[in-house]
Amino acid sequence: MLGLHRPCFMTGFGSLCVFQFLLAFTVLLSSACALITEIVAGRLIAPVFGMSLYSWTSIIAVVLAGLSVGHWIGGRLTRGVTSSSQQTKKIAISLFLSSASNLLILLILDQVPAVVRLIEMDVITAILMASMVLFFLPSLFVGIVSPLATKLAIDLAADDEAGVVIGRMYALGAVGAIFGALLAGYFLIASLGARLSVLLVAGVYFSLGCIFIMSRGRVHRSLLMAAVLLCAGLGSVVHLSGGLKSRCYVESTYFCIQIQDLQRGHNKVRLMALDHLVHSINDKEQAELLHSPYVHFVDEYVEKRFGNKSVSAFFIGGGGFSLPRAWIAKYQGRAPLTIAEIDPEVTRVARDMLWFDERGSNTKIIHDDARFVLNRMAATSKFDLIFGDAFHDISIPAHLVTREFNEVIASHLTRQGIYVVNVVDSAVQPRFLMSFVKTLRQSFTEIEIWFEPDPNQQSSRMTFIVVAAKTPIDDDVLIAERGFERSWWRWPSNRLEKVFASDRIPVLTDDLAPVDKLMRGTLLDGLS
Repeated sequence: MLGLHRPCFMTGFGSLCVFQFLLAFTVLLSSACALITEIVAGRLIAPVFGMSLYSWTSIIAVVLAGLSVGHWIGGRLTRGVTSSSQQTKKIAISLFLSSASNLLILLILDQVPAVVRLIEMDVITAILMASMVLFFLPSLFVGIVSPLATKLAIDLAADDEAGVVIGRMYALGAVGAIFGALLAGYFLIASLGARLSVLLVAGVYFSLGCIFIMSRGRVHRSLLMAAVLLCAGLGSVVHLSGGLKSRCYVESTYFCIQIQDLQRGHNKVRLMALDHLVHSINDKEQAELLHSPYVHFVDEYVEKRFGNKSVSAFFIGGGGFSLPRAWIAKYQGRAPLTIAEIDPEVTRVARDMLWFDERGSNTKIIHDDARFVLNRMAATSKFDLIFGDAFHDISIPAHLVTREFNEVIASHLTRQGIYVVNVVDSAVQPRFLMSFVKTLRQSFTEIEIWFEPDPNQQSSRMTFIVVAAKTPIDDDVLIAERGFERSWWRWPSNRLEKVFASDRIPVLTDDLAPVDKLMRGTLLDGLS
C-alpha cells in the first residue's frame, strides 16, 4: 500500500485523485439507485396490492432493513489489513450482485399474485412478505458498497483526513438518495416505466462493477466473465419470460393505468383500471349506457332529485369520465360540469381510449387535487351535485374523508344540493363506511346509504353509495328507469341512528383518519 496516504493534491490529477473521485461518485450513484428502487417498488406492487399505507410502510421498512444489514456486512468486510486491489474487488462483487438481484425483481414479480392467492395470509403479512422477497436482497447488496468505499477512501487519504472523508461520504450518500428519489418520482416512472427503471438501475450497478474491476490496473478476468454470464443470463431470462413487459397501458406519476376490451354483444366496450381497481366501463356507441352500477345509480338518483334539469356538478376524480360523458350526451353539452382529476394521463387515456370528448360542451377539467381546487374556489361557487369518486387503491384518500373536508363540501352546495360518494368496503363489517357516515353527519342533516343487492355475492367487498344532503328523500328503493335493469336498496334509517350514537365508531378528522386500518380486512379481496 505504498503511497496510499499521500494527499491527493500532491499527486496532481493522477490515478490516486481519479480513484478517490470514483469512490465518492460510487457512493453518490449507488445511494441514488437504492432510492430509485425504493420509489419504483411502490409502482411495481401497485397492480397487485394497490398503493396503500401498508404498501409504503412495508417497502420502506424492507429497504431500510436491507441497507442496514448490508452496511453491517460491508463494515465487517473491511476488517484486517487488505490491499486496495482486494477491497476494490469486494466493491465490484457487491455491485454485480446488486445488479443481479435487481434483475431478479423483474423475473419473479409476476409470480407474486399467484403465490399470494395460494398462501392464505392477512394483508399486512402478504405485502410485507412480497416486499421482502422482491426488495430485500437488492437493498442488502448495495448497502455493502458504502462502507467498503468509505474505508478504501480513508486508506487513500492523508492520516488526518479520516473524519473529512467520512463526512464527505455520508453527505454524498444523502445527496444521492435525494437525487434518486426526485429522479424516480418526477421523471423515470412516467418516462420509462417501473420495469425499465429497475433495468436501468441494474445496468448502472453492472457498469460501476466493471469500472472497479478495471480501475487498479490488474483486470480480474475470471470475475468479470462470471459477472457478465450471471447478469446477461438473468437479463435474457427476464426478456424471454416477459419480465420487461408492463401490465400497464400507461404508467403515470400516480397510477398504473390499464385498458381492457370487453365483449358486450355487438357494442364496443372498454374498461379502465387504475392500479388494481376497475374505475370505468364505457360503451363506444351508447354514451348514456352506464355499465358500472354505482355510476348508474348517481344518474338515476340525480334525476329523481332534480328532474330533467341540467344540474351543475363537481366531480372529485375523473377516472374514465363515464358519467360526465353520459351527461354531455344527455344534456347536449349544456350542463355545467367541473371535473377535478389529479392525473393528466388519466384524462388523456379517457380521451384516446374511452371515447370521452368534452369539446363544445360546458365542461371544465382541472388537473389538480380536488380539495385544493375547492379550497381555492370562491365562496359563491355552488353546485347541485358534488360526486366523490377518487380512490387511492380501493380506499378514498384520507384527506377527502374528514370532517374538515366535509365542511368545504357543504359550503359549495346549493340549498338543494347533494354530496354523493362511492365507497368500497367490507360487505360484512364495513368499519370505514360507518366512520365515514358518522363523520358526514357532523356536516349534513340527512345521510343515506344505498347498495345494489346481490344474492350471488362472492366477494366480501361491496360498493356502497353514500348520499349527504340538507333535505330528505322518502324512497327506500330506487328502481332504474333507463339502461340496465337494476335496483338499489337504502340502508335502514334506524340502523344508521345507532351508528351515529355509537362511541366506538370514530369521527374522521384531518388529525386522525385511519382509513387503511379501518379497511384492513378488505384490501386483498379481489386480488388481481
